[in-house]
Amino acid sequence: MPFERPATSAEEDPHDRRTTRGPARPMKAHPEGARDGGPSVAASHLHRLVRLAAWITTGAVAIATVAAGLPAGSAAAAATVALTVAGLALWCLALVRRGAPVPVLTAAMAGTGLAGAALDALRPPGPGIVMICMAMAGLGFGLPRRPGLAAAAVILVAAGWAEARGSANPVGAVLGVAAAAGFMYLAAAFAAVSRDAHSHSQALLEQEAATRAAREEAAVLGERGRLARELHDVLAHTLSGLAVQLEGARLLAERTGADPRLAEQVTNAQRLARDGMVNAKRAVAALRGEALPGPAQLPALIEQTRLSGLPVTLAVAGEPRPLPSESGLAVYRAVQEALTNAAKHAGRGAAVAVALTWADGTLTAQVTDSGGDRVVPGLPSGGYGLAGLAERAALAGGRLDAGPTADGWQVTLTMPIPTTPIPAAPDPARAHTQEAHS
Repeated sequence: MPFERPATSAEEDPHDRRTTRGPARPMKAHPEGARDGGPSVAASHLHRLVRLAAWITTGAVAIATVAAGLPAGSAAAAATVALTVAGLALWCLALVRRGAPVPVLTAAMAGTGLAGAALDALRPPGPGIVMICMAMAGLGFGLPRRPGLAAAAVILVAAGWAEARGSANPVGAVLGVAAAAGFMYLAAAFAAVSRDAHSHSQALLEQEAATRAAREEAAVLGERGRLARELHDVLAHTLSGLAVQLEGARLLAERTGADPRLAEQVTNAQRLARDGMVNAKRAVAALRGEALPGPAQLPALIEQTRLSGLPVTLAVAGEPRPLPSESGLAVYRAVQEALTNAAKHAGRGAAVAVALTWADGTLTAQVTDSGGDRVVPGLPSGGYGLAGLAERAALAGGRLDAGPTADGWQVTLTMPIPTTPIPAAPDPARAHTQEAHS
């Protein structure tokens, strides 16, 4: 249509490029100003006003033709009706066809202008000159320069001939119609330049916002990578050294004939050190953007806990379903923390029951320890485990409850299960150089 310039290969915006580095992020449909009545909203309102004015002009020409009456003679009357209908039909075609090819729009605008010139020749005081100006405005506003100028030249020649044909002062008539039509073309062309500049500036703003978001995400990923390296260097290496030292202590206890219970305790401590290395590697993998542990990894966690000497049972009810990565991690960490607390505080003779219940919209993970003499062996405790888990659960939309029972302690985590399919998580590691794992 004449008020939305079609894109051509020769006029594609050379600045309209998309960044290809870093994780792909959806671009904003509108820049910041569009949300609070900024330039994008004003441009949209102006575009609608221009279209409304075009339709009003169409109706005005039709009404003026009917009000002026038909000229004498059946041939002249029929020609007037035919030219008016044809010119307005071509104009309406250009208005309705969004994104029509340039040749189609050029032909429609040129046809409107030539029909107006013919009407002006038949009835000089009629609406023909208005149709000529309409066509010139459409050419200047809606078409590229070269086809627009060519069609405008053809219309000017036809309009000048029509005005000179029935005027006592042909030169003045030609100059007058040329000035009026040329002014309409130039005014519309300047408006089109302003519109294109505004669209280009909006595209640049959107590109800048996307680039800024990509840089921020790259900075976050870089910081996560740095933290992963620090955790790897501190925890993994320290725990590895601890496991080696414990192995030496176990062998020494066996060689010196120490109490077998001492060797058993050293073996359990060595196993805990190995489990700590596994968990440290999982934390490093999570920071690097790799798969996070979830309910599917709970059987392996419970088996490790059994090997450390704490009797644990696992019961699963319902059909397991996919969870968001953060929700699955919250379930895994809650069970892990509850098992660790039971090992620390329940004492000798304690047993732990883990129950996972998959309902229609929620997953409930319940860890209950029972029995035990409640004699604390004096192991260090940070004191923030359950509080941190409650915060993690709340961020993921869930809830954590913990408290004593008749003969033990119970931790219950309730997490919502989304009804929509879980999209596959992107792999940020592809955007970075793979580092060797020790």
